[in-house]
Amino acid sequence: MAAINNHQTTPPTTVFFPSYSYFQSLAKTPQRLRKRVLATWTPDQEINQMRLRSGADMKRKLTWYDLIALGVGGMLGVGVFVTTGPVARDKSGPGVLVSYVIAGISALFSSLCYTEFSIQIPVAGGAFSYLRVTFGEFVGYFAGANILMEYVLSNAAIARSFTEYLCTTFGQEDPNAWRIQVDGLMEGYNMLDFPAVALIILLTLSLCRSTKESSMLNIVMTIFHVVFFGFIIIAGICYGNTENLIQPKSFAPYGVKGIIDGAAIVYFSYIGYDSVSTMAEEIQNPSKSLPLGIIGSVLIVSVLYCLMALSLCLMVPYNKISSSASFSIAFQNIGWKWASNIVGAGATLGIVASLLVAMLGQARYLCVIGRARLVPSWFAKVHPTTGTPQNATIFLGFCQASIALFTELNIVLEMISIGTLMVFYLVANALIYHRYAINTSNPPIYTLVFLLLLSSASIGFSISWNLYHQPRWGLPLFGVFMMIMTATFQYLMSSGSMENLQSREWQVPFMPWPATLSIFLNVFLMGTLKKLSYERFGVWTCFITLFYLLYGVHSTYQAEEMQMEGDGGGDGGMREHCPNLNGEQPKVDLQVL
Repeated sequence: MAAINNHQTTPPTTVFFPSYSYFQSLAKTPQRLRKRVLATWTPDQEINQMRLRSGADMKRKLTWYDLIALGVGGMLGVGVFVTTGPVARDKSGPGVLVSYVIAGISALFSSLCYTEFSIQIPVAGGAFSYLRVTFGEFVGYFAGANILMEYVLSNAAIARSFTEYLCTTFGQEDPNAWRIQVDGLMEGYNMLDFPAVALIILLTLSLCRSTKESSMLNIVMTIFHVVFFGFIIIAGICYGNTENLIQPKSFAPYGVKGIIDGAAIVYFSYIGYDSVSTMAEEIQNPSKSLPLGIIGSVLIVSVLYCLMALSLCLMVPYNKISSSASFSIAFQNIGWKWASNIVGAGATLGIVASLLVAMLGQARYLCVIGRARLVPSWFAKVHPTTGTPQNATIFLGFCQASIALFTELNIVLEMISIGTLMVFYLVANALIYHRYAINTSNPPIYTLVFLLLLSSASIGFSISWNLYHQPRWGLPLFGVFMMIMTATFQYLMSSGSMENLQSREWQVPFMPWPATLSIFLNVFLMGTLKKLSYERFGVWTCFITLFYLLYGVHSTYQAEEMQMEGDGGGDGGMREHCPNLNGEQPKVDLQVL
């Protein structure tokens, strides 16, 4: 694995290639891939040097309660108001409550992994930065590109759901009442949603102005939103009918498999807590605020999700739950039309809050990927006055507005979860490798073999689970194998000396078990997704890989390697020079380990 040691950071002045030079660069793609694919930065370089490429620092104005509000606001509107109804009706029945429990446990384990990384590497890049310093440039780029795609798609879904609940707020029973049908367009893409586009534009302008002001707006909306949640939970529990939990068939009408399949879809509900980790450059005390913000928001939201799902299933039998604006229509079904309007208003407010947080996080991902020169450096620019990544915010706002305008909600939902699950899976792997290989003197091969066997066993368990009409002997076999293997790894491998452990800040306890469970659950949930999700994932993977081959690897090579090679001697070293902002020639050492 290659490691880049920069004595000074040097932002290149250009990232686009003249046509002739570009075609010359393409001929050198294999050599540049060898140098760049596994090239890593140290956490110190990621924190102190990469940020210089944005031209200005983001402003540190956020506190721990801002983070909890951002995490809660970012998750609440998504899960309850977008996925609960469709999953309860078509996948899990009243067992959607258990689906949320399973997804919440998986999200909690993943959030622990994010928390440790975010404290060690408090930058805006989130999973991209964590994976780049651990597994190299391409894995970080792969994760960053996938999480960006998930954000854009999920935000488009949230914006379209906003229009549906806005209709119920003003007494419209048809969720498409405010959409415009265009007969010449393909089915599923022919209902134009201009209110969703208008919302995205307004939030984009707000986020370009100030992160702190956007956070204060989110706090206000989240407080009102939680009050609405309390009203729905109390009303559903007090006035619902417990027979609806077992009628017309049973608590789990689609079986245990339906509950697990539902968990994979409602996992989309937890997109949002990782946005908190992207705020690391704007937090006043990252080491204390980040654990409270990330873990606290996941726990709070998990409890609220379960209570909301229970409330919905108490009010309406699962087979009568509407797939759109589920909670508002549920109140209509029990004769509380006035409450339906109130719930529509509360849901609308919550959706705005969740969309605000998601758009906040996605822009910071793209900003840091731009710093790494994997996309044009224009995206990395931070406005010197507002301290926000305006270019990235505007570009991503345009992308999701375009999707929200045309694409039906159910089409978007089918395409979302796999990328998020894959990124969370990679982060859990990275934490184990970082803890037991990079931060210790343990030979890396032992940790890599453990991770390979763990992933293989998780895939085997998932395949066994999905076998129809076949003996599932693989379930206990692979399950016991994973537990024995993890216990053996924990016993044999040191996670660092006692002095190092005492000198470090907050760490995930009981390692490697939380990260191991995160790997297993993410692989298992990926195994329950439909074929369409894998087709979309395959197409997107091919596209981003092609972009990396045609642009990313050459841009980063120009930025980090420049053009002076070969004076590092026989040890594979490389020394290169490039001018910094003062006109000096700092040295960049590349060592291939």
